[in-house]
Amino acid sequence: MKLLQLLRAIGQTIDTEDCEVTSVVIDSRKVTEGSLFVAIQGGKFDGHTVAADALKNGAVAVITQHSMNLDREVTVADTRKANALLCSAFFDNPADRLRLVGVTGTNGKSTITSLVKQSLSYLGHMAGLIGTIQYEIGDRIIPSKFTTPEPWDLYALLAAMVKAGCEFAVMEASSQALSQMRLYGLEFEVAAFSNLTRDHQDVHKTMEDYFDAKRILFKNAKTAVINMDDEYGIRLAQEFADRTISYSGSSDSVDYTAKNIEYTINNVKFAVSGYSFISRVKFCIPGYYSVQNALAAFCILTALGIDKTDAAESISSVKMIKGRCETLYQGTYTVISDFAHTEDGLYQLASSLKPYVEGKLIMLYGCTGERDSGKRPDMIRTTGAISDIIVLTSDNPRSEDPNEIIASLTEILDKETKEYYTEPDREKAIKLALSLCEKGDLLLLCGKGHEDYQVMNGYTLYLNEREIVRAYTQ
Repeated sequence: MKLLQLLRAIGQTIDTEDCEVTSVVIDSRKVTEGSLFVAIQGGKFDGHTVAADALKNGAVAVITQHSMNLDREVTVADTRKANALLCSAFFDNPADRLRLVGVTGTNGKSTITSLVKQSLSYLGHMAGLIGTIQYEIGDRIIPSKFTTPEPWDLYALLAAMVKAGCEFAVMEASSQALSQMRLYGLEFEVAAFSNLTRDHQDVHKTMEDYFDAKRILFKNAKTAVINMDDEYGIRLAQEFADRTISYSGSSDSVDYTAKNIEYTINNVKFAVSGYSFISRVKFCIPGYYSVQNALAAFCILTALGIDKTDAAESISSVKMIKGRCETLYQGTYTVISDFAHTEDGLYQLASSLKPYVEGKLIMLYGCTGERDSGKRPDMIRTTGAISDIIVLTSDNPRSEDPNEIIASLTEILDKETKEYYTEPDREKAIKLALSLCEKGDLLLLCGKGHEDYQVMNGYTLYLNEREIVRAYTQ
């Protein structure tokens, strides 16, 4: 695309000879001949400091947020917004040819988006998925780097979905992506809210800041699907009352609710009810939170114009969601893997399964390094109250000492005289936990879910819990 044509997407021009733009980049290390460099001021690094170097290395122009007095410089009010619009324009605005669904919240995003995407596919609709577990273009699977990618990667994915013939694009909208304007300029046909509990306080500082980031998604959505079992959901529904479809797993004062809920260790069954409609749903993940997630998916589908009976049937057709209450082994005892890594996530998972455990409930998890350390005490107290045995290990310690992370948790367990074991090496910890299992026990491997790696000391190491469990139980 020509430079002057691309700049028109942000209402700008430049006094220079027109030329071909080969890429739009915010990482100066990726600048090549023909790149358009956008200087972003982040929390740890300011792209303005390398704008001049970008020009020397072949950038055709630089976009800045404050004038640097450089040749071929365009100054805008907000370079994050400009970056999103430029990337969209470079890929010929692919979102204009897709029906967009966005899902935000602390927990449940991956499950809800996977449910919607799988349901659409079951009903014969070509759809793409962008989320934590993986990216999908129809049946094609692409490893994901971020829950919600940066604009260049985001629009490249959307363009590939258009080329593949997708009608829908279903995506998770993380709070960080929303606050960083990665989704700026997109209009969503449906935006959904699952819940809001403590997480990412290292980024957002307060729960109100965290909530404000989530709110951004609903400002550019035609329909809002909102969980009324959550206090923040109630606030959102009041603010966007003119376009909200509400749901609850227990209340009748909503648009859609659940009736006659039946729980087992393998699934949940209930009747979705609302607007003189009722239909049975069977969802492959157990627990009350799964009722809420299935209701959210049902409401999204109906908001997209899917027949209600078809929507209920399609949700019941879903067989598994990778790393979300996924059974890795079932024999004398049971091993389940889940991505739960917050106090609420751990509680919802364990409390949903605890009533069906004949023997002991054993929980293995760690607390991530360089992330909101303030949530760690709540995590350990919650698991201490509900489990029989805890195995403390590592979960992406990054540059933090995993032994120090574990030590900060054992202080609390010592006071509660809880049976626990510690092993910073996660592979050894899993084998230790497996060795503790007896007939009727349930072992929950928490925190990794779909992930097959461990981040520590600047390295990303391969670690696949499925393989470890398979090798041990064969």
